[in-house]
Amino acid sequence: MRPNKRGVLYGVGVGPGDPELITMKAKRIIEEVDVIVVPVKSKGERSTALEIIRPVVELEGKRILEAVFSMAKDDDVYRQCGAAAGDVIAAELDLGRDVAVITLGDVSIYSTYMYVNDYVSSMGYETAVIPGVTSFCSGAALAGIPLALGNEGLAVVPSARDTSMVEKALDVFDNVVVMKAGNSVSRLSGILRERGLDPGCATVISGAGMKDEYVGPLDTEREYGYFTTVIVKKNLG
Repeated sequence: MRPNKRGVLYGVGVGPGDPELITMKAKRIIEEVDVIVVPVKSKGERSTALEIIRPVVELEGKRILEAVFSMAKDDDVYRQCGAAAGDVIAAELDLGRDVAVITLGDVSIYSTYMYVNDYVSSMGYETAVIPGVTSFCSGAALAGIPLALGNEGLAVVPSARDTSMVEKALDVFDNVVVMKAGNSVSRLSGILRERGLDPGCATVISGAGMKDEYVGPLDTEREYGYFTTVIVKKNLG
């Protein structure tokens, strides 16, 4: 608590899934704040980010709030959700309470938190971003492969739903990371073959650091979850 003073909002990346990959700074900030906000798709939903921090972060006495974010791929909808969450957070900040919004991976990579950050900071509140380990950095380490070497280029695309974005990235960059690729593995395999690339140049990382973790070749017969990243290295194909 900050008596007679507004609280501070922190956006905290908690890594890809392995609690041991939570940074010391993230742990400290979460333990020091008064309120923890967890983004969810619907009220009452289990928060993966919250489950990740439970084994290593002291949560006793913490006020935990939900922030509902629609899964619609629409910036306007995200901004509306960010504003709704921001209003709830602002009420806590006005009481002198520090607030941490926890998010998977790193806050700067396709994180809904940044919509909250922009809204809250626009109202004059103090905000800070605490970085975390990204899923693709963790995945590359698990697979024992480099994301890029020497003068190679690296692109990160949000998903394979927009095949044209993936195709353009493959045309320009030596290495391409495709996020949230769980439902698009077959599509990715087809795109690679169309470009004369062996699907063996792709590595799938699904559920990194979680119970259903899979790190291996692109297998179109396998079912993958939401937290699936594909790393394509053209020089291996």
